[in-house]
Amino acid sequence: MAEKKEYTDLSSPPGVDNKTVNILMTGGGAPGAAGILKCLYQNNSFQVIVADANPDAVGKYLNKDFETIPFANDPEFPDTVLSICRRRNIHVVMPLVTRELLPLSGRVNEFELAGAKLLLSPTASLEIANNKSRLYEFLQWREIAVPEFRVVETTGQFTAAVNELGYPKQPVCFKPSVSNGSRGFRILSEQVEEADLLFNYKPSSTYIKLDDALRILSAAPFPELLVSEYLPGEEYSVDCLARHGETLVVVPRIRRKMINGITVEGEFVKEETIITYCQQVIKELQLHGNIGIQVKRSATGQFLILEINPRVQGTISAALGAGVNLPVLAIKQELGLPILPEELFVKWGTRFSRYWNEVFY
Repeated sequence: MAEKKEYTDLSSPPGVDNKTVNILMTGGGAPGAAGILKCLYQNNSFQVIVADANPDAVGKYLNKDFETIPFANDPEFPDTVLSICRRRNIHVVMPLVTRELLPLSGRVNEFELAGAKLLLSPTASLEIANNKSRLYEFLQWREIAVPEFRVVETTGQFTAAVNELGYPKQPVCFKPSVSNGSRGFRILSEQVEEADLLFNYKPSSTYIKLDDALRILSAAPFPELLVSEYLPGEEYSVDCLARHGETLVVVPRIRRKMINGITVEGEFVKEETIITYCQQVIKELQLHGNIGIQVKRSATGQFLILEINPRVQGTISAALGAGVNLPVLAIKQELGLPILPEELFVKWGTRFSRYWNEVFY
């Protein structure tokens, strides 16, 4: 099985003395930053420098070293990160922010010359994975099952897509082709009444009526949308470690409870159909490093993809409880350091709950 596989390249890269590995972790203000820091510091040879565009990001107060960097859309962003790598003798850059991936991927050779490895997939893979519509089209072309979908750019196309997908008899959902953190995701339903939404759902409810959706979309230009069948079954978040399209380990966890798109209760389940499905997706896209894949069960019982996070996911730290430290494994793989079989053994059935904590400064 994948969790028993061993990576056998034991060579040490130039600049790593087997005593200290310097890691630059961007996205220090991300919700999962604290947990990922916890993962990294399980290895005593790792020293982490946290970076974020917010000078008061929570990661600054959880770690002794901090650097302020520009936002990912700032032209100075990649040069600033590269400068930090040179100045701080960074061996590995671990980005936690999706928008940072493409700007960094175009500069891989320069980072390599500076002695720093970038933990990310090739640019071509990222361009597909970060665009939900392109992702569905690519996987469909490669004969990998995806939800039934349409890509739309106008209200006319939107209405036609919704009807073609069986609405209102069948629920339909939509989301921007490019978005993060459930932004823009809505489920079309005529079954939920406005009074019910007001008094029984939090303001973050994803349900919306078709007339309301059309009113909003008609009011201003909107981005390209992916309109698809709604998958009603249980949802899994799958943390994977990949090596240029080859999967080293695939760890599905069922999402028992979520708050604002973040899993707060879950369980690690050895669902072989999900594991095989994710291996196929990673192979076709030639993904690399820590990869997150969201899948959900369809009305016919088939697990199908929702989206890909081609980076380390915030809840990846939960896998520590199941015996697998995926951020550390990704760095060891990148540097050619040994990975032992027991580091890939998953304690299936482990359950977890997450909670908020404070930092004072």
